[in-house]
Amino acid sequence: MVRFDTVTRRFADVTAVDRLGLDIREGEFFALLGPSGCGKTTLLRMLAGFERPDDGRILLAGEDIAAVPPWQRPVNMMFQSYALFPHLTVAGNIAFGLKQERLPRPEIDARVAEMLRLVRLEGLGGRRPHQLSGGQRQRVALARALAKHPKVLLLDEPLAALDKKLREETQFELMALQERLATTFVIVTHDQEEAMTMADRIGVMNHGRLAQVGTPAEIYEQPRSRWVAGFIGDVNLIDGTVAAIASDGIEIADAAGRRFRAAGAPPVQTGDAVTLAVRPEKFAVATGADAAGADVAGAAPVNSVAGKVADIGYLGDISVYKVRLDDGTVLKASVTNAHRHTTPAIGWDDTVRLSFPPAAAAVLTE
Repeated sequence: MVRFDTVTRRFADVTAVDRLGLDIREGEFFALLGPSGCGKTTLLRMLAGFERPDDGRILLAGEDIAAVPPWQRPVNMMFQSYALFPHLTVAGNIAFGLKQERLPRPEIDARVAEMLRLVRLEGLGGRRPHQLSGGQRQRVALARALAKHPKVLLLDEPLAALDKKLREETQFELMALQERLATTFVIVTHDQEEAMTMADRIGVMNHGRLAQVGTPAEIYEQPRSRWVAGFIGDVNLIDGTVAAIASDGIEIADAAGRRFRAAGAPPVQTGDAVTLAVRPEKFAVATGADAAGADVAGAAPVNSVAGKVADIGYLGDISVYKVRLDDGTVLKASVTNAHRHTTPAIGWDDTVRLSFPPAAAAVLTE
């Protein structure tokens, strides 16, 4: 549906988008994710027609839209601020774009009623924006953007103004709506959880380029670089060199002489510098006698390290532990709180042992 073909956009001496290539499929919910200033909103604005690329082409359904003005493009944009007209009613806001197209009045009324049903605002068509809650205003903006039946709906951080609980509820509403309409949705966000929840695929941007494109599971479980691994969720990064290579994976030694095995790896050679990425929830946390472990000849088992709990974060559903090893390295592990208790099972300064299976670690060469 959408193709960015080596697109570049510069502002004075700053390159906001740098020779970017990307395909977005028809009917896909696609998320552009990245830190502030990475170029994701500029990319969205170029697709909407509010910015023009300095180089490259933008194709919509196979057509180069460089010369098509924003109001003639089959796309609509929902802004972070919602940009509702305060002097118009809810129905008037939804109908605004349809009136600009001079559609017949009966068709406008039918389309407005359809949109009100779609976003579950029946009976509120006569209210004005200041009489609505934040979540209701967000739905009006969404209905207005969808009223013209665009081929692509662009969403610029549409949930940023909502509180956490309402934001989570609205994420699933947007997913259900997109699936029902089969319209291509492109959302810009800096919220990793939001992108992981809603998107079919995610494009992670950094300094105007795509660092990685993939499904949420691919981005999280198989990051392409240290930067992507660190940006998406929590991660432990263990630097080392390749000590041995086998058919089922590699063995890595870190600076302290600890050994780690990883199942599967990119093409590497013995002696290459690599990084292991291990998510906190991949660690098994052993306490008490199990923490001492059955070390052989004084050496810790592979993929197993012992240390003391330096900090604890209780988040309700999980507890997060920062564990300091003998050499000062700090690793983060998370444990699901499957049982109800008021005192933590693991306390500060407790000795624990962290271990993980070889398949839990991703091997990074970038």
